[in-house]
Amino acid sequence: MPQKPSQPKVPVALSQGKLLARMLKLNSVSVSVILVIVLGTFLVSQDVQTYLDQRRQITEMEQSIKLAEQAVADMQAERDRWQDPVYIRAQARDRLYYVLPGEVSYLVMNSDGMDFSDTSGTLGSVLAKKRNADEISLEAKAARENWVDSIVESVLRSALDTGVSEE
Repeated sequence: MPQKPSQPKVPVALSQGKLLARMLKLNSVSVSVILVIVLGTFLVSQDVQTYLDQRRQITEMEQSIKLAEQAVADMQAERDRWQDPVYIRAQARDRLYYVLPGEVSYLVMNSDGMDFSDTSGTLGSVLAKKRNADEISLEAKAARENWVDSIVESVLRSALDTGVSEE
């Protein structure tokens, strides 16, 4: 067979569509593989989402368990402190203002709303004036100490007194 003289090959520019079709060369096997991958991703995505939600819930529960364990440890430490007589004594001093025999307790009060124009200079006189300034305390101070005698006197007056006639 006679050979043809070979002619030099000249590169020809391909259009974008032809270039893409030549690169992909899709056949039935590659199309079926792509469909299986897409279908598998769609089917598995629900399970993956469920798995991620459960992992998030497990993490939140573990964190709440750690917080609860810390709270229990704090409560046990508080309970152990209350077993110590020194701690109980300190709490009684702080909360209830208890003092031991022979000790002197000083209580510092907030001075807001107090009138310091008192000339005697004692806090007791300021508090006494403030207490006696109330209408209720003035009425209670004016009342007689023996209320039974007051009731009997009132009943006897109503029975024995004669009414004033209008003339």
